[in-house]
Amino acid sequence: MKRVIVGLSGGVDSSVAAYALQQQGYEVIGLFMKNWHDDSVTISDECPWLDDSNDAMLVADKLGIPFQTVDLSEQYKERIVDYMFDEYQKGRTPNPDVLCNREIKFDVFMKIALDLGADYVATGHYCRKGTIEKNGKPIYKLLAGVDDNKDQSYFLCQLSQKQLAKALFPIGELTKPQVRDIAAKLDLVTADKKDSQGLCFIGKVRLPEFLQQKLKPKEGVIVEIPAEQEYYTIETPNFDSKVDELHYLTKKIDYTISDGKIVGKHQGAQYFTKGQRKGLAVGGTVEPLFVIDTDVDDNVIYTGQGKKHPGLFKRALFVTSDELHWIREDLALKVGETMKVKARIRYRQLLEKAILHKVDNGLFVEFENLQSAITEGQFVAWYLDDELVGSGVIS
Repeated sequence: MKRVIVGLSGGVDSSVAAYALQQQGYEVIGLFMKNWHDDSVTISDECPWLDDSNDAMLVADKLGIPFQTVDLSEQYKERIVDYMFDEYQKGRTPNPDVLCNREIKFDVFMKIALDLGADYVATGHYCRKGTIEKNGKPIYKLLAGVDDNKDQSYFLCQLSQKQLAKALFPIGELTKPQVRDIAAKLDLVTADKKDSQGLCFIGKVRLPEFLQQKLKPKEGVIVEIPAEQEYYTIETPNFDSKVDELHYLTKKIDYTISDGKIVGKHQGAQYFTKGQRKGLAVGGTVEPLFVIDTDVDDNVIYTGQGKKHPGLFKRALFVTSDELHWIREDLALKVGETMKVKARIRYRQLLEKAILHKVDNGLFVEFENLQSAITEGQFVAWYLDDELVGSGVIS
């Protein structure tokens, strides 16, 4: 019997994943990761880790599998929380869930599992794994989950072949209603438990308060940029090369306070992100204000009225070489090569047609349609059909 260690989170998905593996004849062990225990910044009623570990234990008991808790809070602080603070300070918006999978679940946690004699690590992610052979070697594919509404392949966009080799996703072929149904039939305590929101394993965090532990509040101004600003209406020039055009399409507008009018104050540009509408607390505009850019150096937030404001839209983005990642290394582009893909710049966004262009210092992703709120620090992931083949940090 092959041994699988399941990351039991105390939710319904990982509970049913453990059961599914049992049904497939694996020896299953449940492990709960304790990643954070600073209740001062979590809305503790929403996702207290104690309740979660208790639910995970009850599920393990019901399924008759061994169970233990591992405390990874030190590694979590170092690799996820510190990274988050650092990114927000630079004015970028990180995605802790993607990092948590790369750095914690499929790295620190996976090493612990393998040391415990596991052949595989399994999670309750809605995605699938495929295997093909090339030149006599296995190549692992990360495939979208069959439940379009719940597909979580995006969160695993930074996994490597080595990590995928040891990973199992037992519920990727199921839909969420089917998972709940199985849990109800088994009378599992997690059957009706609502999905956890918020940061991977921290629970629902009040983000500004969370960030204020490290990034001190500092008053600055909110500036509204009118949609008629001249730089939005400049005609696109002719280009000598495709690369010149891509550089033009990804260029940032350097906003200044004199481009618009001051409409309010804020407590720190680093707490805001592109496309954000909540938390600005500015009234009296015809349409709601959206953040179109933040300047953390001068502590200014630039906004525009309405979700159709031209300052929100771009057709291309860039990923630097050192933040470019191919799950399918065998498909990695060489300089000068292009690839037609479907891509998304955030979880749950519908896949959009795009072309990848590989250049010396990185990769351009050019979309067929304009994209709203392309945000530095977030991940772009690209697919061939239902296979996620690569990703990168938006620069």
